[in-house]
Amino acid sequence: MHLRFPPQAASPGDRAARALAASVLALVLAVPTLAVAQLSSPLGEGAAAAPQAGSGAGVHSPNSPIAPLVERSDVLPWSLLTAVKTKTEKNRILPVFGPSLMALNQKSQRVQGFMMPLDPGEKQKHFLISSVPLGCSFCLPGGPESLVEVRTKTPVRYSLEPVVVEGKFSVLADDPYGMYYRMSDAVAVK
Repeated sequence: MHLRFPPQAASPGDRAARALAASVLALVLAVPTLAVAQLSSPLGEGAAAAPQAGSGAGVHSPNSPIAPLVERSDVLPWSLLTAVKTKTEKNRILPVFGPSLMALNQKSQRVQGFMMPLDPGEKQKHFLISSVPLGCSFCLPGGPESLVEVRTKTPVRYSLEPVVVEGKFSVLADDPYGMYYRMSDAVAVK
């Protein structure tokens, strides 16, 4: 598999974040049987079709010491964000978003999830937010539809507990790093 990166100057943090996003996507695509074994369908147990590799929200381990997300009416539900179809085009897997997801594009939204830092440090301005906590630093929490790349206005303190961020939400149809969602100018909210 070959991942392409735009020819632009980037800070070391940006390069590290892009490398991590590319690695996550490459691993999901390169190990489809492992990904299917660890992921669940957002449609539940009685889903008509088996989940595709790298699709669906990650599975929250019952052995996790971290409690699962509590549903909130003021944030985007992960069941909506993970309801993405995919298509293969020129040896690439691309997302196909329905009208309800496209209606979120370029609008202020709130997302709740678990932080995946992209830089060292107690406070983060650029991180991924996931529908489930990381089980280990080498395990994928889910496919690219269960991650949102976040860039904040001010640093957010890293926490193992869920965080809620609000900002300009972008739906990415053909992101060079394999991300499906990005939030910019975000701020932490309660």
